[in-house]
Amino acid sequence: MSDFRIGIVGAGRMGANVARRLHDVGANVTVVHDVNETSVRALADEVGARAAVTLAEVAHECDVALTVVTDDAAMRGIFAESGDSLLQNAMGKVFINCATVTPSIHVDVQRLCEARGAASLEACMASSIPQAREGTLYLMVGGRRETFERVKPLLEKMSKSLRYVGEAGRAAQLKALVNMVMNVNTAGLAEGLGLADALGLDLDVVREVFAQTGADSRVLATDGADMQHRDHECYFSAQHAAKDSGIALALAREAGLQLPLTRATYEQYERMKVEGLGDLDKSGISELTFASRRGRRA
Repeated sequence: MSDFRIGIVGAGRMGANVARRLHDVGANVTVVHDVNETSVRALADEVGARAAVTLAEVAHECDVALTVVTDDAAMRGIFAESGDSLLQNAMGKVFINCATVTPSIHVDVQRLCEARGAASLEACMASSIPQAREGTLYLMVGGRRETFERVKPLLEKMSKSLRYVGEAGRAAQLKALVNMVMNVNTAGLAEGLGLADALGLDLDVVREVFAQTGADSRVLATDGADMQHRDHECYFSAQHAAKDSGIALALAREAGLQLPLTRATYEQYERMKVEGLGDLDKSGISELTFASRRGRRA
């Protein structure tokens, strides 16, 4: 792994913490890039890398580039066929793309990379910021098997569990399903706690009973107390939840399926965006379900 010169594109909280983790375990983080020049310079100083001004510089100065960007448009931008892009100087490079985006984007990126003599993988993260920093991500990987095997030692340093799931687009499909179910569970928990609050029940007792019964879930452990105490420090934002539920709905349309629970959840997270709550953690959906909080949002 130490032989790879590693580039990071996207110095937000996930990308920056992946860079820090790799630096800590001795990986050669050579170059970093982000549209936010201040944050990327700070990260470069922290991990001993160079802050690249252009995407073409990143591709030139690394062997493997990890990309952690926000959405479909950002992914298409960093792999644009003209202008500044990672496709410049791409020959022989491997691009590992970690964003949650529409699965077809990963298929397109693989095609574009291979046309330039490069390779790509999707490495979808089913974890959050602390796990990125600690190297305990759960990674679902899609793309060419031989490319996966080539960079597997690097991915193992980022994760506690690593699962190769198939050809390009497959990991993104699975990640969309993971987030779809997580978001539905989060919305359901917010409604349960909101109703309990309206009934005057002790929410400590409610959460304890939920944890011992069929109402238990991983979301209860991660978000239940946050919903009760209105602690919505952002680990996975409402706007990202809306985006990911939207990806799942698009996949359902292509498959000819109706997903009413996912649709209702998507609309709740879209409502959060409209009400200016999109930057809250997904647990902030409880601000919509607690009657006692109407008109006095945190």
